[in-house]
Amino acid sequence: ALEQRTVVTNKHGEKLVGVLHHTGSSKIVVLRHGFISTKNDSLILDLTAALTKQGISVFRFDFSGNGESEGEFEYGNYRKEADDLHSVVSYLRKEKYDVTAIVGHSKGGDVVVLYASIFGDVRMVVNLSGRFHLERGIEERLGKAFMDIINKEGYIDAKAKSGKVLYRVTTESLMERLNTDMRAASLSISKECRFFTVHGSADEIIPVEDAYEFAKHIPNHKLHVIEGANHCYTAHRKELSDAVVDFIASSEAGDSSSA
Repeated sequence: ALEQRTVVTNKHGEKLVGVLHHTGSSKIVVLRHGFISTKNDSLILDLTAALTKQGISVFRFDFSGNGESEGEFEYGNYRKEADDLHSVVSYLRKEKYDVTAIVGHSKGGDVVVLYASIFGDVRMVVNLSGRFHLERGIEERLGKAFMDIINKEGYIDAKAKSGKVLYRVTTESLMERLNTDMRAASLSISKECRFFTVHGSADEIIPVEDAYEFAKHIPNHKLHVIEGANHCYTAHRKELSDAVVDFIASSEAGDSSSA
């Protein structure tokens, strides 16, 4: 596939930097990374290789405030990232691509759920290890007293073991996360949208139970649990790639036969 660095401007005027892998096919899949990650995450690169090998074009990009893209890094920000994704999908359509699927890992999984509930204009959506219960998982990153500190200071800094500040969580960004309702979003996804959730049974960051919640609430949903896989599918990359490629390819075949 030909690789081309591509810049898309989001609705805030920030430049989003991506890489377009053009296989000669107008069918394209958009890949989106997780929290504190980038378009060059090894999981994203493995999926890119697997899809382009099947002749499907791929676009992977950095969300605003991440990687090479402009903007401030912010905790939360789910809605803005869904808007960023919409700017990318609109750009690709203008360039005469047929956006077949959007795929998101981890926080990216939540953003594609949100995207499907707001925009509903992509026929296949793939959520890899997204979190259903957004009120959970915060204490593990910010410590038990995070709410007290935020209420007192207006923010809390997430730090590495070395003491280096990784990112700042403001009251506003925390509230945005807590007010993002995955249950309501899941229930409002159109049954025309084919939805696929993949999760590792040994996910150490987001429990596999969350995947069953998505399966329960999204109308047209297929669930694939990879036995023994962790959050980043470290030892299960091939199984992950195969599952995603199979879902997209078989759904595509289904589309053309029903057309």
